[in-house]
Amino acid sequence: MSEPLRLPFDPIARARELWVARWGEGSHAASMATATSVMRVQQLLLHRFDALAGRHGLTFARYEALVLLAFSREGRLAMSTIGERLMVHPTSATNIVQRLVAQGFVERVPNPADRRSAFAVITDAGRAAMEAVTADLEEADFGLAVLEEREHDLLFGLLRSVRAGAGDFTP
Repeated sequence: MSEPLRLPFDPIARARELWVARWGEGSHAASMATATSVMRVQQLLLHRFDALAGRHGLTFARYEALVLLAFSREGRLAMSTIGERLMVHPTSATNIVQRLVAQGFVERVPNPADRRSAFAVITDAGRAAMEAVTADLEEADFGLAVLEEREHDLLFGLLRSVRAGAGDFTP
């Protein structure tokens, strides 16, 4: 995977200037620039994470599913739970699990309490792949090595406030 194009200027700062020029100072230009910056950082991090996970035959989405399974009490979760926790459509969750099954990282087992549903169960190979990607992400400091510890804490607190305000969790 190639590196993202490095632009000769900050496009979000420029968009903010143009926003203010068109709609004025009271036009929520700061909110637009902040929201757009969060989305751009997400894109940059996801690009980097996919490249790191790709070294181990995974995408970041599949890695996230393996982490969910590894963190679960029994190493298994219902398909619906995986979709909810990853915040993806049930079809996407099914696709992710099917790919992990094909790689031997997950097994699908019937839910004895509900024959219409199944559990995804992480395998030893899945745990090994998850650990390998985790080591690479840690070595890369999750793409955030430019921040100091206090900046991490500040940014996490600010983003947590946005998530709480959006109803992501009960504070």
